[in-house]
Amino acid sequence: MNEELTPLDCLLPSGTQRICLIILNQPLDEVYLRVLWSKALLKACADGAANHLYNIIDEIQDRLCLSDFIAITILSLCHSSTLSVLISSFLPDYISGDFDSITPEVKAFYSDKVDAIVTLGGLAGRFDQIMASVETLHHALSMTQLPLLIIQGTSLAYLLRPGNHKLEVNTGLEGDWCSLIPVGGPCQTVTSGLKWNLNNQVLQFGKIVSTSNSYEPTELGAPRKPVTVTTDQPLLWSMGIERKML
Repeated sequence: MNEELTPLDCLLPSGTQRICLIILNQPLDEVYLRVLWSKALLKACADGAANHLYNIIDEIQDRLCLSDFIAITILSLCHSSTLSVLISSFLPDYISGDFDSITPEVKAFYSDKVDAIVTLGGLAGRFDQIMASVETLHHALSMTQLPLLIIQGTSLAYLLRPGNHKLEVNTGLEGDWCSLIPVGGPCQTVTSGLKWNLNNQVLQFGKIVSTSNSYEPTELGAPRKPVTVTTDQPLLWSMGIERKML
């Protein structure tokens, strides 16, 4: 797979990504929410997330839908009577709560409408729930070709598919740190654009993982170079976000 992606484009007011926003059942970050909400073409709440949403948004004019936690794995939108004041139906006319039962036509409809799926929440609180979010990223690889990004606090997580990736990291929102973590198993990896690059090294727990990495230094005023990653297995990319720039 050859992919080019600007992970933090979704947080830029001038960003061009068409996104689906999935909100998880965790306390909401109002700064992120307002940016992502204003840009999202599709919006969904998982489990009790609509309760948090209701507490901070006075009026909801866009269509919402609730899904259970399993359904957040990608565009699993459903009709629900819960919090009916917040809900109206999506087009097309029927969307199942189980992603596997969505017809190819419906999947194609959403793939055509959005460029990426952004999940707000899932990287804070209980460690087991954070790992469940990482597990969801792995399941998502077989469910959609769309990138699935998880954002919370000062972190973004994204699971790279096997292949070649070019990540643009010059939006001005990037923090100082980034990492490549072989959560699913050993990954033979080649990188460029990092402070500590990998040259056909195998990332593996118990041997080497690329945490607390950073970007290749540049001259003052010069744009930051893209990060390129080639991996033979799914590889978790995470990066810092400079919240003060939002």
